[in-house]
Amino acid sequence: MRVLVVEDDPRATETLRRTLRAEGWAVDTAADGVAGVESACARSYDVIVSDIMMPRLNGYELVRELRHRGVWTPVLMLTAKDGEYDEADAFDLGADDYMVKPFSLVVLSARLRALARRGAPERPTILQAGSLSLDPARREVRRGETPIRLTAREFAVLEYLIRHKGNVVSKTDILRAVWDEHYRGDDNIVEVYVGYLRRHIDTPFGVRAIETVRGAGYRLADNGGDPST
Repeated sequence: MRVLVVEDDPRATETLRRTLRAEGWAVDTAADGVAGVESACARSYDVIVSDIMMPRLNGYELVRELRHRGVWTPVLMLTAKDGEYDEADAFDLGADDYMVKPFSLVVLSARLRALARRGAPERPTILQAGSLSLDPARREVRRGETPIRLTAREFAVLEYLIRHKGNVVSKTDILRAVWDEHYRGDDNIVEVYVGYLRRHIDTPFGVRAIETVRGAGYRLADNGGDPST
């Protein structure tokens, strides 16, 4: 099995190289994030180990760039930062595992073997409704070739609607799927966010993707509101 170690500290790199080679891995190394991306795109690896704090391109940016290029090799991130938000950021950007320094080399090796057995996941499906597309992995929305910027909540509402395109979903359905279970506010918040979405995905393009079904909820058209389909 072949592993790529992306680490800017030469001593840490050498420790990882010796440990992993002793475990039977073929080890390649890269001294910064840019070199790591180049290596991962040029050669097939079973798993990648990446530090987060690196020059030129940090570990978060490395994972984001790999996923953007369609490289889905499992990535385990190493960091001296142990905040829960740092860990959440790593997973949100496409990392597969996360370890805080100092760490056990025995546990690291075991986790890498587990990731290698699991293999690279298939690229998540892009959700489509006519010319409207939503990529859950890259968190991108497009109308045709035009990118659309959404807040995290707007994105979540649209993702729920597009996963249920053609079907009527109630405000309660959307609240349960998108808002925290402890939310006790007015369910008209859904109406507010549907209005935001219409201003982003419909109005600028002269289409109507989201239909209000009186007394029932909302429906995203199968064709995304495109008049020609």
